[in-house]
Amino acid sequence: MEGLGYGPGHRLKVKVSTRDFATYRDPAVIFVDQLNKVHFDAELEVIESSIWHNRLTKKDYTVALNTSGVGIDDPDARAKGAYACNSEANYTQYCTPEVDKLLDQQSQEADIEKRKALVWQIERILAEDVARPIIYHNRASTCWHAHLKGYVHQENSIYNNWRFEHIWLDR
Repeated sequence: MEGLGYGPGHRLKVKVSTRDFATYRDPAVIFVDQLNKVHFDAELEVIESSIWHNRLTKKDYTVALNTSGVGIDDPDARAKGAYACNSEANYTQYCTPEVDKLLDQQSQEADIEKRKALVWQIERILAEDVARPIIYHNRASTCWHAHLKGYVHQENSIYNNWRFEHIWLDR
């Protein structure tokens, strides 16, 4: 920030908008606090939940802290949704032909290691472009009793494996 001319006497004013819901608001409070420690004059704008998505899709914000989640942990669902040029969930309208080409390429790659390398290449480009940066990753947990049998816990998502046909109580 100082290299760009900002410092204690010259702070960059920014408004961080987010939805009036704890899952959004709590991380936004921390984000604003962190920005203010590095020569920002950040202010939190909490938006009523009933109008949040309208403001988001109209791009009526300077900086918006929004959550994203998908049912599967796969680059097609996560990366294509957020960064592909024609995606409706690409709220920032980030668009580069190189990333679009790599997104399609990784989607069609059957070799896991080659696909992983392509995804890391995409991630590097997105980080360098500061394209809709990820501020934090949410963690969630699941609890169950020892007498619950047949449950297979998923490590990569809270959304999948919620079919209980093969689960039983042993007590």
